Amino acid sequence: MTAQALERPAVRRRGGDLADRLGPLGLAAVAVVALITLAALCAPLITSHDPAIGSVIERYQGPSAEHLLGTDQSGRDLLARLLYGARTSLLGAAVVVLLAGAGGALLALVAAWFGRTVDALVGRVLDLLFAFPNLLLAILAVAVFGTGLGQVTVALAIAYVPYTARVLRSVALRERRLGYVQAAELQGLSGLVVSVRHILPNIAPQILTGAAINFGYAMIDLAALSFLGLGVQPPTADWGLMVSQGKDSLLQGHAQQSVFAGVCIVVAVAAFSVIGERLGGRKAGGRA
Repeated sequence: MTAQALERPAVRRRGGDLADRLGPLGLAAVAVVALITLAALCAPLITSHDPAIGSVIERYQGPSAEHLLGTDQSGRDLLARLLYGARTSLLGAAVVVLLAGAGGALLALVAAWFGRTVDALVGRVLDLLFAFPNLLLAILAVAVFGTGLGQVTVALAIAYVPYTARVLRSVALRERRLGYVQAAELQGLSGLVVSVRHILPNIAPQILTGAAINFGYAMIDLAALSFLGLGVQPPTADWGLMVSQGKDSLLQGHAQQSVFAGVCIVVAVAAFSVIGERLGGRKAGGRA
């Protein structure tokens, strides 16, 4: 088999053109994600208010030219807190997905390449991780290392690894048995080279699809932990923290903080879920 023939499998496409797979709804979801990301990055250009500083004389103000969405119980601008809160919400979820994707792909490739004993060992490790619910593991990490976005992000990433590795392992095993891998072995290529240069590119669509779905789940889990006071800490702006801080204001008839932050979470999670399902659905590595 020639070197050119060996390279072909690594660039084959599954499911046709990306735009066709996404469809109108998927493209709309991509536009929503792009808009949220752009707003988070350009927050200083959109508003001049500091999201952590307010004034007690301006608390619970309604929408105005000075405060487009009004202010919260501490007189802080809600638009500024939503824009800057998008940064922590997106960054935390992105780190979870990246770490979980890298760990899951590594375990899947190791299990697929070595098989038998190593595969069985990886399976037991995944079973062990499955025994710990995501939020419980994050709470345990907070109890040991203290509160903060970094601690809960790493804990959630570890908890998400088995969801990614479970599906990627089956896909990697299928690729491992194909002829181009056997041809590469006959040519003397090492397992590391074959896995990285050939198998990994062919399971990349499943990695990306699972990442899109898991991104939404990670946003929900991080928001829940911030709501409980275990994630992002005041006065840092975060959507989950805003929902938590606004719960007392609900009883006073000022629901805007919790409502605005909750709507942002729902819209972002829905957009990522649509993208993931359009790219391949839950079978591609999303959480069960």
